[in-house]
This record gives sequence, structure tokens and C-alpha cells, in this order.
Amino acid sequence: MKLIAPYAVFIIPVLVAVIVQAIKFVLYSLKHGWDIRYAFTHGHMPSAHTAFAVSLVTSIGFYEGVHNGTFAVAFALAFLIIDDAARLRMYLGDQGRYLNMLIEQLDVDDKKFPRLKERTGHRVNEIIVGAILGIVLTVLFVKLFS
Repeated sequence: MKLIAPYAVFIIPVLVAVIVQAIKFVLYSLKHGWDIRYAFTHGHMPSAHTAFAVSLVTSIGFYEGVHNGTFAVAFALAFLIIDDAARLRMYLGDQGRYLNMLIEQLDVDDKKFPRLKERTGHRVNEIIVGAILGIVLTVLFVKLFS
């Protein structure tokens, strides 16, 4: 444990992200059948991006304190990651849906214009669960490593 201690502020969020991604893989596989490609899926329940970002903020808050620039940067980064996961990637999904509808109406070759992914972002409940898992797992790992 002493070897991990100096790097725990970053190792913990990475562990949290891997665990949450594994949870997402299991949940997605239960719903859609087992496929190893699901291990690297984006979107869906829970948000591993959010879990990582919230875990990083929590970890820095614990190890470095909340009254410094590092915590402020981590907080701003978490805000950007969560905003991207929720809002910006949902716009990409909307564009994919509209382009798919246009391609269907134009009756063009599917091989030349393959179907675009319509779901790339997270729903609010997926982000909330990712944030909760990020905080809970980080607190558990902090206690384990202390």
C-alpha cells in the first residue's frame, strides 16, 4: 500500500473508471447479449466518464484539499466532461438521426453511406449513477489505501 500512496490521487480515479466501465459492460451484455466490443461502448448506464471525473475531484479534494488551484481545475474539468457526456454528444446523436432519415428518404447505397450511430451521449440518470458510483468507490478506495 505504501507504493500506491503517493499516486493514489490519480490511481483511484483510474480504478473507479475501470470498475464502472466493467459494470457498464455487464449491464449492457445482460440486455443485448455478450460481445467483447461492448466493453468499449460509449453512452449507456452508468457513465464511466462522469465516474472518473467525479472520482478525480473527490480524490483531489481528499488528498490535496479543496482550497487550492488543483481542486478548482479538477472541478472545472469534471464540469466540462459531464457537459460533454450529456449535452454535446446528444446533439451529435440528433445529427446522426437526421442524416439517417435523409439517407433513407434519398434511397442511396447503404455501403456508400452507412448508418450513423444515433446514441452517443448519456441520459441524466446515467450521469447521476456514474457520479454516485464515482464518489462512493473513491471514498471506499481512500479508506482502503489510508
